[in-house]
Amino acid sequence: MEGGINCEDTNPTGARAGSYKRKKNGYDHLGSSPRSGAEENEDESERRRHPGVKRACNECRQQKLRCDVIQDPFSHCSRCYRLKLECKIESNFKRVGKRSKHAEMEREIEQLRKSLLEAQAQGFVMKDSEKTLSPAINSVYRKTRMLGIEEAVSLSVLKHNDSYNEPRTRHKIENLNLSEEMTNRLFNEFWCCYHPFLPFLSPSQAPDYYYQQHPLLFWAIIAVSARFFADDSGLLTSLSGPLTRLLWTTVGEVPNNLYFVKALCLLCTWPLPTSTTSTDPTHILCGVMMKTATGIGLHRPNHAQDFSRVSVDLNKEQLHERLTTWAVCNIVAQHCGTGYGQPASTLYDWILAAGPTECVPPLSLDPELEAHLQIEHFCDKVSKEIYSNASDSRGVAGDELRAMLTRVYRREYDDLRASVMSRTGLSQLINLHFTAAGLHLCLSAFFNLSIIKGYIDDLMGLWNACISFLDQVFKLQLPSSKDRNQSTLRYSTNYLLQMIVSACFTLLRLLNSGFAQRIDFKYGSSMFHCAIQAIRSISVLDNDLPCRLAELMMQMWDRAQTEQQTSTQNLMSSNLEEVGSTMENSLKLKVRCRMSMSLVYDSIWKWREEFQAQGRSSSEGPTFYLIPFYHIPISDPPFKEQSNSKNSLQKTGQLQFQQ
Repeated sequence: MEGGINCEDTNPTGARAGSYKRKKNGYDHLGSSPRSGAEENEDESERRRHPGVKRACNECRQQKLRCDVIQDPFSHCSRCYRLKLECKIESNFKRVGKRSKHAEMEREIEQLRKSLLEAQAQGFVMKDSEKTLSPAINSVYRKTRMLGIEEAVSLSVLKHNDSYNEPRTRHKIENLNLSEEMTNRLFNEFWCCYHPFLPFLSPSQAPDYYYQQHPLLFWAIIAVSARFFADDSGLLTSLSGPLTRLLWTTVGEVPNNLYFVKALCLLCTWPLPTSTTSTDPTHILCGVMMKTATGIGLHRPNHAQDFSRVSVDLNKEQLHERLTTWAVCNIVAQHCGTGYGQPASTLYDWILAAGPTECVPPLSLDPELEAHLQIEHFCDKVSKEIYSNASDSRGVAGDELRAMLTRVYRREYDDLRASVMSRTGLSQLINLHFTAAGLHLCLSAFFNLSIIKGYIDDLMGLWNACISFLDQVFKLQLPSSKDRNQSTLRYSTNYLLQMIVSACFTLLRLLNSGFAQRIDFKYGSSMFHCAIQAIRSISVLDNDLPCRLAELMMQMWDRAQTEQQTSTQNLMSSNLEEVGSTMENSLKLKVRCRMSMSLVYDSIWKWREEFQAQGRSSSEGPTFYLIPFYHIPISDPPFKEQSNSKNSLQKTGQLQFQQ
């Protein structure tokens, strides 16, 4: 046979040349031109110079075995045929050492095991019957021995697709992981319990939508939802540190994002729990919120282009979103100003000052937000007119001017309330915020002197405003329609908590002064104790600020009752002049620079002076005045008691208070 194989030759160069010539000769007979004798002689001499070489197949070369493969025409060797192996000859084939290959396989299998364990920790669920992964991994590896680690892991998961249930979304902040199921439950908690207090986000959007807008907004919603989350009571504690670091890192990056502003609105409305006012950054964050909002032009929604370096073309939905966010910023800023006794960084421009009938979509607000904004605008006017006197070092208006302003704003308050409450579709929370605004106005009575005309009338107006506000608060104590086991009160905002605290201190002062003979002491005492328990129900963690304030007020109440046992009887038989002198001394404020919250800070200052000084001088130590809650005598509350509140029993002892 022409071009036969010489088993004796081993020259690879000759093999390649002979193979080339054989292929060439094989094609020559297909051509139409006959070969010349000179060409045939040339080919014959070429074959003599480069004789053919017999080559073993790849599998036999790997094992260093004799191979009987036939190359031309190609025929499988007997060993590959017997073992059903792929028999082929490759010129670039190189043997692979078994030891190095086995070591590589072991390393990759170990990497596969680690990758699968990490996947299981991140949410993969594995059946008990398939916990032994080695056979499965080895089986897959035999079929994919040359794949990379990521490819092998993917193929392994596909082989066990009915054994793993991977969550569609997973969110992580530092070492805290949330599965899709947990995230959905937390968002449902937010929409059901917290959203009604500040309805400016869209419940129709999925959690991933808010995460894509801004991670801080997503985690702010999670933090608010975790306050009383029954499925994981320790979630808020675990989240506080990572969220705080994410917050200040974001602030340090000088953000200019609408969704960052939304996140701050939530964090200023429901701050992370703290134990002292000195570590509460809410007032600072409120300033950051307002400056960021004005920096991106939210206060001029129709002219966003003036605050951007790139072209801005807003549609109606985006325009309405910016307007709504700006309205909420002013509501939150006013809450922070009123609740902390600081000047509010609000900006009530033309679009917010216009009435609901003067704006058309998309420049019109939701009726609930519109009413809420009008209430806070009223509070802003009260604060600026009564507590922002440029001619006074403390900022308080003069006695006569303050009395006149109080009468004017009382009439405006009545007109505004009648106008707003005549609208349909408003929730109970609007009425609650109206009573809070009325209390904010009437708290100026503590700045009056007893010699001023109408002093007693102002105190009586303060008493009525305080009772009206607490009545509305206790209505939130009733179980909600969506969850009959829980009330709405525990989900209240930080502003409502601060107003409840101011109402408690108001009752504490009035009931332990000469003014007590003009009011129903028993009813006021009952309201005071119920308000204390309302504060405890809003407390998120043990020893947080609401819990400590409630304990502080109970200490002051017990001490005052001890001192008033004899003095009250004397006041009952005294004339009006003696009563007025006594009231002036007991109701006088030393702290007068915290606006309507001056009463709260003045009371805390007095507590520090009296109780801590006496505690240091007492041989029993300062804990002498830590009166157990269950030892306090209390009268019947002015609302129906609920006996199934486990948390309130643990915190308060005898009196049941539905949270």
